Amino acid sequence: MPPVFLDDQHRVRNGWKVAGYVACTLALGFILSNAYGMVPRALRPAGAGPWIEFAIFLGAAWACLRLERAPLASIGYRLDGRWGRELALGTLGGFALMGVTALGVLALGGFHWTRTPNVGVGALAKGLLLYLGVAFAEETGFRGYAFQRLIQGVGVPAAQVLFALFFALAHWGNPGMSGATRIWATVNIALAALLLGLAYLRTGSLALPIGIHLGWNWTQGTLFGFGVSGNAEAGWWTPVFHGRPEWLTGGAFGLEASLPCVVVCGAAILLLARWRGSAPLAARA
Repeated sequence: MPPVFLDDQHRVRNGWKVAGYVACTLALGFILSNAYGMVPRALRPAGAGPWIEFAIFLGAAWACLRLERAPLASIGYRLDGRWGRELALGTLGGFALMGVTALGVLALGGFHWTRTPNVGVGALAKGLLLYLGVAFAEETGFRGYAFQRLIQGVGVPAAQVLFALFFALAHWGNPGMSGATRIWATVNIALAALLLGLAYLRTGSLALPIGIHLGWNWTQGTLFGFGVSGNAEAGWWTPVFHGRPEWLTGGAFGLEASLPCVVVCGAAILLLARWRGSAPLAARA
C-alpha cells in the first residue's frame, strides 16, 4: 500500500479510516433508506427514523471495526453494569441542565407554564423512546468511530472543535434557524457538542453522552413543552411566552437557543473539564 495511506507503524492513517467510515455510512444509509421507503406508510412505526439512523451509524462502525479486528465495545459500547449506571447518570445530568436553564428563563420573566390537556404518561413514554433513538443515533455518529479516530489522528482539541462545528452545521437546516436565533442556537449546539465530547473522553464510553443527550431533549421537549432544535411538540407542560426577546427564551427553537443555556452549558463544560474521569483516555483531554 502506498505510504500516503500508512503511518510510521505501517497502519492505515486515521484520516483514511474516517473517510472510509463516511463512505460506509453513505452506502449503508442509501441501502436502508431505500429499503425503508419501500415499506407501506401504514406499516411504518412512529418514531422509527432515529433508530434507522442509529442502525446506519452503528453498522458502518461495525464494518470499519471488523477491518481493524476490534469489537464494538472499543468505541464505547461495553454494555455492562457501569454502562447502565453512566447512562442513568447522564440522563439525570441532561435533565438538570435543562431544568436549571428553564428555571433561569422563568425567573427572568420569559414565560410561565400551563398544564397541557390530553398529554399523559403515554406521551412521556413515547417521547422517551423517540429521544432515546435520537441520542443513540447522534452520539454514535458524532462521538463514535469517526470522532475517536480523528482524536488519534489530530489530537483531542482539534477533534473537539471540528466535531463541534460539524454538530452545529448539522442542525442548520432545522426549523427556526434564521436571524439572531441561528447565532445563539449555533453557539449552544457547538457548546453541547464539546460537553458531550468531554463526557466520552472522561469515561471512554458512549453511555454518559447518550444519557446527557437523552435527558436534554426529553426534558426540554416532552416534559417542558419547548421546541427541540426547532421541532415542536406537545409536552407535559406548555410554556406561554411573555413577549421577551428570543435570546432570552430561545423562542420556538427551544431553550438551546437562549443566553441562559449558554451560561449553563458553559458552566457544565468547566465542571466536566475539572473532573478527572474514569478512563485512561481522560488524561489526554
